[in-house]
Amino acid sequence: MLNRLHQSRKLFDNLICYIWQGRGNNANSYLLPNVLRGDRPHVLIDPGFLVNETGERCFESITAAMRRDGYEAQDVGLIVNTHTHPDHCQATESIVEMSLAKESKGRVSQAITALSREEEEYYRTVGERMFGMFGMKAARLEPFMYLAEGTLDLGSDEKRVSLEVFLTPGHSPGSVSIYWPEKKTLITGDLIFYGGVGRTDFPGGSIITLKQSIDRLSALDVEYLLPGHSTEFGSVIEGKDKVERNFSAVKLLV
Repeated sequence: MLNRLHQSRKLFDNLICYIWQGRGNNANSYLLPNVLRGDRPHVLIDPGFLVNETGERCFESITAAMRRDGYEAQDVGLIVNTHTHPDHCQATESIVEMSLAKESKGRVSQAITALSREEEEYYRTVGERMFGMFGMKAARLEPFMYLAEGTLDLGSDEKRVSLEVFLTPGHSPGSVSIYWPEKKTLITGDLIFYGGVGRTDFPGGSIITLKQSIDRLSALDVEYLLPGHSTEFGSVIEGKDKVERNFSAVKLLV
């Protein structure tokens, strides 16, 4: 039996957090279920590693966790990558392949991938080599759409979800953060964590732009901050006061 390496937490009816609990490295993933039209209605943000540096089967864990919650990875219609480091995006290709294996109404379609244009340029020139640093084969990332600053409307009618995309470079040149104004919820990738900030010593990192990005996001009205990784202090930060205190604390680090 596969160990339960992800902790599943339903934050809202249409947002489930999959918090990584393993010994090795892997990103937290966030699922917006039943948002899109059609037979692939789910949106998954940062699917993570396939297998990490300690041999933990991260992708098997996230798909099993989703299944326990009543959702199938093959029904993901949109994969959002906050950035292209392996621990966040390696499993993207596998989800696309799973969706292609699903035939619906006599036709075969696939999940689509989204990331910023700046991040794709970084991946093609520098970021792809980071897979080699982990001793892994590079993932095939073929974005169908580019994430740019502004509103990202998903679904329609009563299922419509309006997100705000922010370009937040620093950890990587094309990193994005996703803000859901209605729920006052912010998904930060590896920009900011509970009591910490993303590394800037990887190729393409910049402490100057990281600080600028954190300053921008700190002005938002946020009650739930959902980071790309947990720290010794915790994972999801709940409550406007706690979020504001966290922003104030991490600004002292950069």
